[in-house]
Amino acid sequence: MLPHQFFKLLSDETRLRCLLMLARNDELCVCDLTQSLQESQPKVSRHLAQLRQSGILIDERRGQWVFYHISPDLPGWALAIIDGLKSSNCLQQQYQQDIQRLIESVSCD
Repeated sequence: MLPHQFFKLLSDETRLRCLLMLARNDELCVCDLTQSLQESQPKVSRHLAQLRQSGILIDERRGQWVFYHISPDLPGWALAIIDGLKSSNCLQQQYQQDIQRLIESVSCD
C-alpha cells in the first residue's frame, strides 16, 4: 500500500472512526461498530469492506457475525500512524461519544 492510498482511505470520517475504534479495541464486530458510530449497518459494512479490500483490515467470520481487526501485515509506517491516531488525546476527546456508546452497548457475542 502506498501512502497516498492509505491517507485517501482515511479521508472519510466513517472509515477513520471505524479504524480508531478498532485500534483502541483490537477487534470488533459490525454490530458493535454500528451501535458505537450510530450509523446504519450497510454504511458501516461498506466502509469496512473498503478498508478490508485495501489490506488495512482483516475480517473473520464466527457464526453469523463478522469480526474485524487491523492487519498486522501493514507496513511499519502505516502501523505507526494508526498507533499515533489511537493515542491522540484530541481525537479521543473528539470521538469520546463513540467510545462511550461502545462501552454501554451489548456485544453481539
